[in-house]
Amino acid sequence: LLNGGSLDGTRIIGRKTLEFMASDHLGAGVKIQGTLVSPGHSFGLGFAVRMQQGIAPFSGSVGQYFWSGMAGTFFWIDPHEDLIAVFMMQGPGQREYTRSLVRNGVYAAVE
Repeated sequence: LLNGGSLDGTRIIGRKTLEFMASDHLGAGVKIQGTLVSPGHSFGLGFAVRMQQGIAPFSGSVGQYFWSGMAGTFFWIDPHEDLIAVFMMQGPGQREYTRSLVRNGVYAAVE
């Protein structure tokens, strides 16, 4: 996903298909606050997509996309920073706190 749909020179998913999946499919008129998506984000096809800088509660870049599991696992892909992260955890009561720590720590290390 990070490489636009190819791995080691082999096309896995079409570049335009991936762009379509990681785009906003709700539009500005759809109110999603208080749902599974944080402020500054919307839904693509299979991912939450960061649409705005500055109002999200955690570090990242506009255009990053991600998803999180119920017990704490999550991944994100940030094409702007050429970054992918996968975090495996089982701690349902600590997932939001831990996700923020991990994201902020990773972005703090980016030059």
